[in-house]
Amino acid sequence: MAHLFIFGLGYTATRIAQAAKERGFTISATGSAGDIAFEDADAVAQEIGRADHVLSSVPPADDSDPVLDRYGDLLDGKWLAYLSSTGVYGDADEAWVDEQSPTGEGRRTARAECDARWLDCGARVFRLPGIYGPGRSIFERLEEGRAHRIDMPDQVFSRVHVEDIVSGVIAAIAGNAPSGAYNLSDNLPTSQNAVVEEACRLTGREPPPLQTMEEADLSPMARGFYAENRRVANGKAKRVLGWEPAYPTYREGLAAILAAKA
Repeated sequence: MAHLFIFGLGYTATRIAQAAKERGFTISATGSAGDIAFEDADAVAQEIGRADHVLSSVPPADDSDPVLDRYGDLLDGKWLAYLSSTGVYGDADEAWVDEQSPTGEGRRTARAECDARWLDCGARVFRLPGIYGPGRSIFERLEEGRAHRIDMPDQVFSRVHVEDIVSGVIAAIAGNAPSGAYNLSDNLPTSQNAVVEEACRLTGREPPPLQTMEEADLSPMARGFYAENRRVANGKAKRVLGWEPAYPTYREGLAAILAAKA
């Protein structure tokens, strides 16, 4: 029976684990929901030894990759995958980026360096834009009064439903996809304002007022989100993995989340 070992069993990786389990994999993992402590070097080494496939969703820490720093020498010969970010592309001034676009020129320099290290290890590196899904969507921010509409008419972002990440990773495992980078994003980059307005339309809410960045008093992290502007192309994942997003735009994704709440 094939074995998948996961570093960092969080929101997205938990769903990947469940999908792999349904396909006959045995699963072990570190993370808050995992069964192995990351710091337990002997236990981790044993699980890596048992594993056919290893996936990391652990973000950079102290400007480096904790998994590769501690366990990289144990990963030779394993089928590797890493959940990265489209933040590695930096600001493209509203233009499209794909896997051949330059990386490391934006605010996510540590992420870009970790992304490159995993590529050097022969991993399948899944570059992900804004992740949303059940329990982590604009609906929660509206309910908590944290949703904003910012007066930046030319600002666009890409996003991806968590289940489309799952299907992309599972497709790569099932098809033994070649190593390299893969963008997993939906088909319709759009403004955050459009997403907020659609969520309000679906729930019968009045949209929050249009504000400047200063009026919204955003956190430094949120300001960084608005500092970059790009459209993420997903053609390689479709072509090489045979993947198609079940939620090709935010509209289908939001409707499905709301239906699941009913």
